[in-house]
Amino acid sequence: MRLLLKILFWFSILILCLAVALWWMARKPVPEHINYGMSFNTFYATELGLDWKTTYDAIINDLAVRHLRLAAHWPMIEPEQDVYNFSEMDYQVKEAERVGADIIFALGRRLPRWPECHIPDWAKEKSWDEQKSEIISYITNVVERYRDSPAIVYWQVENEPYLSMFALEHCGELDDNFLREEIALVHELDPSRPVLITDSGNLGTWFGSYKKGDAFGTSVYVYFWNPDLGQFKTILPPWFYRAKEKTMAYLYGVKPTFLIELSAEPWLINPLTEVPLEVQYSRMDLEKFNDILNYAEETRYDKQYLWGAEWWYWLLLQGDSSMWNRGKELFEEEIE
Repeated sequence: MRLLLKILFWFSILILCLAVALWWMARKPVPEHINYGMSFNTFYATELGLDWKTTYDAIINDLAVRHLRLAAHWPMIEPEQDVYNFSEMDYQVKEAERVGADIIFALGRRLPRWPECHIPDWAKEKSWDEQKSEIISYITNVVERYRDSPAIVYWQVENEPYLSMFALEHCGELDDNFLREEIALVHELDPSRPVLITDSGNLGTWFGSYKKGDAFGTSVYVYFWNPDLGQFKTILPPWFYRAKEKTMAYLYGVKPTFLIELSAEPWLINPLTEVPLEVQYSRMDLEKFNDILNYAEETRYDKQYLWGAEWWYWLLLQGDSSMWNRGKELFEEEIE
């Protein structure tokens, strides 16, 4: 009996110590104000049947977004080998400069949106060594073209490079040495700006991404859908992100951190335009959006980039302004 009591006593002490440690790791000041930003993806806007330029104009002029994450997808920038197209990015950067917005500029083979790794048709049959040489050329051309823009505040190199789930089929195994080479190249081409590396908040370990970047960005997904499980909500509490961030800071030093991808669109496995509206609403609506905002607020990140403006605009054209107008409330606070 005494042995059992002793075991219970020391077990209770252990649990208490763990609880205190987690409480300590999860401590983070509540920000006075959350700066909301928005990702924009030219390819996704086009996939939805939208005019990408009209959609982008609406995001910066009507939504009044002043913190942007833009993506220079390799197939868009170099549709043919050594033939470069900068028309989309030129317009987006110029308009951001016009309204005084800042930009996190993403470049690399792996960038936001399915299928994760975006490779021009002309490069798909090349060997990996040949592709690496072409990627270096593409990155060099992009950075050299836009490094004089006052709007760009971070270069994002690749997107969630250490997350193999959802991407292995299209991206293959991560070439860690090449990621280092890409980061070093961007630093060499533009020593004045820091490099941001991202990872999944739900599934990523953060170790590699946090260590290699000058700054770190995490995605946060609250609502999921799976063919076998249906819809479900994350089991991770918001304080998990705070504790994880502090762990990284202890290991690799304090760095600027962002909530870089806060999903506010339905989780789908088919193209959105092929999914009935009622199904879309069952997976994301205004109620869930507000719940996501409340969840993200509890992570205590003071910079949060939302994900889904293209869908909001698509809904607006279908006659539903609820998501768009909720977004306007958030972003209008930025310029008041």
